[in-house]
Amino acid sequence: MTSDILRKLLVAGAAVAALSVAACNKPADKAADASADAAAADASKAADASADAAKASDTAATAATDASKSADTAAMAPAAAPAPAEPAKK
Repeated sequence: MTSDILRKLLVAGAAVAALSVAACNKPADKAADASADAAAADASKAADASADAAKASDTAATAATDASKSADTAAMAPAAAPAPAEPAKK
């Protein structure tokens, strides 16, 4: 969730910068453009990593649910009959 918030802040900052440049009618700094592009690429990589982590978390949750269901099924299964006792020796 933090990555989502950071991504929104980054996009909002880029939008404000673009509006500022458009309003002033001046070309943007090449260094600033390169920095913004690098930041956008980093944000994209972070979003991809977050999505991968969410998928892994979902897979783990599914596995835990399956294991819980298997344990419940095993607990509810009838117990095997005990082995017959040997007669006492005299």
